[in-house]
Amino acid sequence: MKRNIKLTVEYDGTNYYGWQIQPSVPTIQNELKKAIFNITKENVTIIGSGRTDTGVHAKNQVAHFHTQSSIKVADFAKAINSQLPEDIVVKQSQLAEMDFHAQYQAKAKAYSYTIFVGEHRPAINRNYVYWIRRNLNVSLMREAASYLIGTHDFSSFEAAKSPRKSSIRTINKVDIQKENCYITTLLEANGFLYKMVRNIMGTLIEVGYEKYSPTKINEILKAKNRDFAGVTAPSHGLCLEYVLY
Repeated sequence: MKRNIKLTVEYDGTNYYGWQIQPSVPTIQNELKKAIFNITKENVTIIGSGRTDTGVHAKNQVAHFHTQSSIKVADFAKAINSQLPEDIVVKQSQLAEMDFHAQYQAKAKAYSYTIFVGEHRPAINRNYVYWIRRNLNVSLMREAASYLIGTHDFSSFEAAKSPRKSSIRTINKVDIQKENCYITTLLEANGFLYKMVRNIMGTLIEVGYEKYSPTKINEILKAKNRDFAGVTAPSHGLCLEYVLY
């Protein structure tokens, strides 16, 4: 009997060229596909809630696949993990309705972006933070972020060739916290355009440098032009935190 298996996956994206399968390079989707084949001998199609780019991490990526295997649902996680490299782990395997779709039924996603501010680059956390030397005005960043909340056309924050039908998205919340040398921003939205979070972060950092005033965000949104926003922040500071259904 065919079943639909839902997976919750955590991964360190440092050594991968993103989620989506690509020829001749390692990706998260391909590693999962290979692991499932090793235990089921089925060439499954595994679908994630969305793509993460090269170097981007995830704590709770959601994916699903159909299988005829008789493996117990709860045992899929352990079985798949036995075939995965140590920087990818299936945290949970669950039985889903046959019409469950990890991508199309996602209601919201949240990403975090972490900045390390210090004179010297970090060694231990170097793959998970964006290191900058200059202090940031976090109060101004928070004020600027408040203008992003709500439903807007985010064309100014999308990368070229973004695969989308519309550039309209709704950001539910933006929370910026500072603890010692770390500044972490959490963004939750009903969806994100290609490199949208990294482009937003590059812009908020420039506000933090006091290059822009917080109200500049409104001008950038109205422009609907990528040239008006800040630079793209590096990928390794970005992490998919959760997906809501």
